[in-house]
Amino acid sequence: MPTLNEILTFDKEIAYETAYDLSQKHTYSNPKIYSANGDLAKRWYVYFSYRNPTTGKLKRVTPIYGIANKFKTKEERMTVLVAYRKSLLKLLRLGYNPFADNTELYQKLNTKTTSNPSTSNVVEEESMTLQVAFDFSLKLKEQLLSPTTLRGYKNKLKNFLQWLEKHHPEIEKIQQLNKKLVSDFLNDVLLKTSPRNRNNFRTDLSSLLQVLEDNDIVRQNFIKKIPVLKSIPKRNKTYTKEIQEEIFTYLEEKDPILLLYIKFISYNFLRPIEVCRLKAGDINLATHTIQFKAKNSPLKTKIIPDILWEDLPDISQLDKESILFTPHQIGGEWNTAMGNRRDYFTKRFKKVVKDHFNLGSDYGLYSFRHTYITKLYRALVKESSPFEAKSKLMLITGHSSMKALEKYLRDIDAELPEDYSHMLKKSDE
Repeated sequence: MPTLNEILTFDKEIAYETAYDLSQKHTYSNPKIYSANGDLAKRWYVYFSYRNPTTGKLKRVTPIYGIANKFKTKEERMTVLVAYRKSLLKLLRLGYNPFADNTELYQKLNTKTTSNPSTSNVVEEESMTLQVAFDFSLKLKEQLLSPTTLRGYKNKLKNFLQWLEKHHPEIEKIQQLNKKLVSDFLNDVLLKTSPRNRNNFRTDLSSLLQVLEDNDIVRQNFIKKIPVLKSIPKRNKTYTKEIQEEIFTYLEEKDPILLLYIKFISYNFLRPIEVCRLKAGDINLATHTIQFKAKNSPLKTKIIPDILWEDLPDISQLDKESILFTPHQIGGEWNTAMGNRRDYFTKRFKKVVKDHFNLGSDYGLYSFRHTYITKLYRALVKESSPFEAKSKLMLITGHSSMKALEKYLRDIDAELPEDYSHMLKKSDE
């Protein structure tokens, strides 16, 4: 026999054309909310009593908790419980009886839900607002994501909710959200930006909605059914030997801090965000190694080659927690988000280098990583087979697999064939 929780949390829109039977008004007490006097450490719930057919007396029924206690603010818990109370009252008016078999009522509600696509995504909460639902999703994501990634989720969600408020102000509840609305938003992003940015919005919004599905707040994550668009990623070009040497010479006098920052990208093959994460304590002065959080692993260790070690200033007296690269010195405090640090050096590079050398948008800090990996691979392949060269290179660059390295080398055009003119001439004979 279906339980009260199964029926209450299954129905999506209980208030349809059903007359209210006044004869039942004394069969149960009005549902009430227990809020523990505002104590969030205790469980909040909806409770009511129903007349026992055997004794004829009102008897307290098992309280309804649902997902209310997963929320950590009074406002959020009350929003959920008010919705539960409203839905429970409607169920009771429809004839729900905790002492009887409610299969017929359950089937009736099930049939109505299936026939009404507009409510097919609601499982548990017919009145939960979009903001409350997505705030719940973000709170769970906080335990899994880095601050930088979480900030990206929040920004994309903010843009989506602002778009809804502007174009569909009538959409306030989570059950009103559907595939068509999200598709329209993604199309708007596509027209204003790029396929890649549109796909990024799709990925993050889908991830947030998946949390709601996993916690029975929505029936399904319909965003997964929205296709990913094919996009051609933009790639930074590699520098010519002449331009790279000119940049290094210029920075020796103009901006030594930026030059050393670039050398960590060039010689140690770190990504700009990885250089920004470095602290003085990440460098082992005895073994000439460096530990850092990489893109594909929580902690990676690399050697620091002599070409870079010789350029390092004395950091032996620095506090281990000192940020290695700050705006004005090597080693110090810099209380700002990681993304802000990366953006700072990106803008500094544009102002100091790109504007001076009149470099286009396809040249950037990543270009140094591409340039030096290309140099290294071509030097290795002269002394060994391509497979041996890639095997050695993978240890240096830190790629997680041979397949990933090979794709990267293809993307930056590091692998070039020998001159094949003689074969073309021979084919003409």
